[in-house]
Amino acid sequence: MAQQKPGKPTESELEILQVLWDKEEATVREVHEVLAASKDVGYTTTLKLMQIMHEKGLVSRDDSSKTHIYQAAVSREKTQKHLVGKMIDGLFSGSPAQLVMQALGNHKTSKDELEEIQQLLNSLKKQ
Repeated sequence: MAQQKPGKPTESELEILQVLWDKEEATVREVHEVLAASKDVGYTTTLKLMQIMHEKGLVSRDDSSKTHIYQAAVSREKTQKHLVGKMIDGLFSGSPAQLVMQALGNHKTSKDELEEIQQLLNSLKKQ
């Protein structure tokens, strides 16, 4: 059976993807330990979510040994790009400027981050 195009991850699935992106590969137990450190989540919930994510094509699974090893099947960058695009279209009437102003107005931004943003803006102006 052909693998379908990965679906849009839910909030809980995004948390699991964050762990897999950081670790590159992990067992359900390893993912669960990271999640359980910051929220109340059961092992079987983590397991079920990861099985669903495998069915959706969001993660790949090596089941050649007793302990299954999972990896993200979607890239962090592609997922961010997709979700930010949907957010800009859905919440900010297609205006990236509105998103940026909202983000910078509501979150503390370090000098280093502001410098990176300024360099990006300078680069975009030159194009």
